[in-house]
Amino acid sequence: MKVDEKDVSYVADLANLELSDEERARMLRDLNSILGYIEHLNELDTDNVAPMAQVSDRYGVDEILQGTDRFAYASREDILNGLRKSLPHDEALQNAPETDETFLIVPKVIER
Repeated sequence: MKVDEKDVSYVADLANLELSDEERARMLRDLNSILGYIEHLNELDTDNVAPMAQVSDRYGVDEILQGTDRFAYASREDILNGLRKSLPHDEALQNAPETDETFLIVPKVIER
């Protein structure tokens, strides 16, 4: 699979980016390089490779691992002490300058 200039223009437009010709050419080259490397990795035979630990497991969020010190060094204080209750919805809207009774209404910050 190859990325062409049309693809780069489409993604830049979605991200509301204005790219110079030089930036567009560099983005095209970089994206094709990344895809080429992924194609190269896909050629590897991984049938007999054991799965590795998942990132979520590393931080001790998995309930099965709770109470173990396997990843205690990486446990966050808010996980160890429990989560705080969030502000009730109606209370959160009370001091808002503008709402539609369900959501906060805020000024638009991105314009085309």
